[in-house]
Formats: sequence, C-alpha cells, structure tokens
Amino acid sequence: MLDRVLTPRRARRFQRLLRNGKLTLLCLVLTVIVLRANLGAGKFGTPEKDLDEIRETLSYIRRRAEPRRVLEEAKTAAQGEQKSGGSTGSGSNSYAEFDITKILKDEDDGVQEFKRDPSQPYTLGPKISDWDQQRADWLKRNPDFPNFIAENKPRVLLVTGSSPKPCENPVGDHYLLKSIKNKIDYCRVHGIEIFYNMALLDAEMAGFWAKLPLIRKLLLSHPEVEFLWWMDSDAMFTDMAFEVPWERYKDHNFVMHGWNEMVYDQKNWIGLNTGSFLLRNCQWSLDILDTWAPMGPKGKVRDEAGKVLTRELKGRPVFEADDQSAMVYILATQREKWGEKVYLENAYYLHGYWGILVDRYEEMIENYHPGLGDHRWPLVTHFVGCKPCGKFGDYPVERCLKQMDRAFNFGDNQILQMYGFTHKSLGSRRVRRTRNETSNPLEVRDELGLLHPAFKAVKVSSP
Repeated sequence: MLDRVLTPRRARRFQRLLRNGKLTLLCLVLTVIVLRANLGAGKFGTPEKDLDEIRETLSYIRRRAEPRRVLEEAKTAAQGEQKSGGSTGSGSNSYAEFDITKILKDEDDGVQEFKRDPSQPYTLGPKISDWDQQRADWLKRNPDFPNFIAENKPRVLLVTGSSPKPCENPVGDHYLLKSIKNKIDYCRVHGIEIFYNMALLDAEMAGFWAKLPLIRKLLLSHPEVEFLWWMDSDAMFTDMAFEVPWERYKDHNFVMHGWNEMVYDQKNWIGLNTGSFLLRNCQWSLDILDTWAPMGPKGKVRDEAGKVLTRELKGRPVFEADDQSAMVYILATQREKWGEKVYLENAYYLHGYWGILVDRYEEMIENYHPGLGDHRWPLVTHFVGCKPCGKFGDYPVERCLKQMDRAFNFGDNQILQMYGFTHKSLGSRRVRRTRNETSNPLEVRDELGLLHPAFKAVKVSSP
C-alpha cells in the first residue's frame, strides 16, 4: 500500500521509523517496570502512592543539594562584586582592600590608666636612691647572671622599637623589618642581647621621648645588664666586625656620639646625637633620666620647653622640645654635675649621618676593610630625617629608600660572606655565590672572624 502512495525510497524510510518507534516504546515500558521494582509498589500498591514516593525521593535529593547551591551562589556573588569594583565586606580575602583601621580601634582609646597630677612635675616613676646597692646585692645572690660575660666584655642589651600601629605608608614596615634584621645580625655576632619594643609605656611621652620610660623600666628589670644600648629604628649597623671599645668607658656611664667643644662651648643643638647611645645600669643613670624626662610630656610642658631650648641653643629651629636638644642643654648648663661621667665619642661612628656616608661605600670597599668603625668603614649609618615609617620625611623618598637599601646590603654582605655569598650590587636584593662548595667546609677561612669571635669562646677547666 505504501508503495502506491509513496516512492520506494520514502516508503523504506517510513518503515524504518515505525520499527524504531516500537523499540523506543518497549524500552520505556521496561524502564517503568524497573523503577517500580526499585521504588516499591507504594503503601497500598496504587499509582497515586507511587507518585508520592517519587516526589518525596526527589525532594530529599533537592534538600541535600541546597547547601552546596547556596555556597556556590555566594561565591559567585563575591567574585562578581570584586570584579565590579564594589566594596568588600568583612568576609573579603583581599588584604589590599581591607581597611586596617577596623581592627586598630582600642576600646579605651584616649583614656589613660594612670592620671598624673598636672600641678606636679613629671616623673618616670618612684624616686630610687639606692639602686647601686640593690643591684649589687642581686648580683651577689645570682652568680649565674654576671654583669660581665668575659674580661672587659660587659653584658649588653640593645634596645630598639617602633610604633604599635602599622607604618603610615605601605613600604615603611618592610624597611623596619630590614632594620631589625640588621641589628639582630650584629647582636648575634657580638654576643649582645636584644629587646624590640612596640608598646607605648606612657602616653605622655610619645614621639622623641617614648624611649625614656622604656629605658628606665629595662634598667630596673635587668640588673644583670651592665650597659643598655639604645638605637633608633632608622639606624643600621654597617660595620659588623667592629667591637665597641668597652674598656675605654670603664669610668663613664653615658656614651654618645658628639664633640665636647660643640656641646660645652658652643651649646650647639646638634653637638651630640641621641639616636644611638650607651647607658650604664647604675644610680647615676637613673638620676640623669629623672633630670632629662620633665621636658618630655606632650602638650604645654613640651611646647614651653621647646621655646627655652630654641632660645638657649645655637642653631636650633622653633619646635617642641626633643630629647637630643634637652640633653645638650642639660650638659651645657650642668657640666659640673654630669660632665665627668659622660663620654662624647667621635673616634668611631656610634652615630653616622647617612648623607655623608652612603655614597662612599664603594670607595670604602675598594680602599678599606670592616672593623674600623670610623669614616673609613662606619659602625652605624643613621638615616636622620628620612622617616621611612611616616607619611612625609625631610628628604625625597626615592633617595632615602635607595640609600637605605644600599646601607642594608653593605652591612648584609659582611654576614653573607661567612657563608660564601654576596649581593650582586649594593642596590640589588639578589645574591651571588663567591666560593665553591667543598667537601671540607670546616677548612674554609673566616676572613672577618665573625663566625667564631674570640670573646664567644668558653674556657673549660681541665679535670
């Protein structure tokens, strides 16, 4: 019949379609039978109950998939928000976009735990008049903690620190890290203990003066320490081999970089520097701290003291009282009381101004060697005025950061040389190998004597 209506070719196609349809219908029937076998016949074996069970099964599958769907939608929404440049919430994974001030708010911000009577002069703490005796008794009771760790080698605590908050510019904290790494290296080589402070111990003594409450507290808490070495965070060691001539200061309690003529005769406000100094742990030091501190409380006291310092000291600009100017004023006006125990050091650079040193590093490398500590190879390079942790400095930022990198690498090369490496250049963070590996590493010569300095040796008595 089909052949009469259709062409032979179309008839064959139609017959093939019918066969395929029958096969599909048969597969559908078999599928229904299999599903009924797996799902059961329903509570009463009725089609309605079968349909209810199928719905319940699908609902269970949907409920299990719901949490994952919600998480996927939330993730997709967050990604879309970041791509669109929208603000990020507390769940953001981006450190760059997070507002750090959200976690830097103190509950008692601006509230002082101890309130001082404004009518009384400021003091660092209760008056102590017998510290030498107290300390001597303690040392006698604790022979395992001597104040000298070797002959003419006092126990020294190097103290430095920074603000409890992050720097005001993104790169500042990186340079603070470099600075403390540099100090740790020097202290490790020279057997010096180190204390890094990030707490403001007295809100009134912020800024220049924050070091004074800390220094007093450490002197009293560590009677085993003979000398405390204060060092600003923007100063770096650039002569890792130089050992401070401690014997030179056996009759002195306070060592600063400076010049007698500029301080005592000229009363020049830059006649000494308080960014790096040595202070003996004794009653005399507590007394001079007590004399030094009253100019430091912020506000009216500091402002009025600044006017006095500007009037009395040569070349000082008009600004609030700073600790350096205050010390020049104390020594210049009370030399008879304090001068005998103060040593103004200029034979080596306990403090070296970076502006006259950093550009000469290559000349130093070519003509001199570590261990000199002076203008030929400075012990300390101090970046006065750069203020890498602040928003603004006294010098161009690019110049300061470039020179700080050079100073760090200049000092770091003396550490790396012990292990056979050096920076590719003073301006490069990358290093290169300077000697080949050997199967006899203990035979390699330590040219600067920094790996095992003599004063670290322990004398063992024979049995």
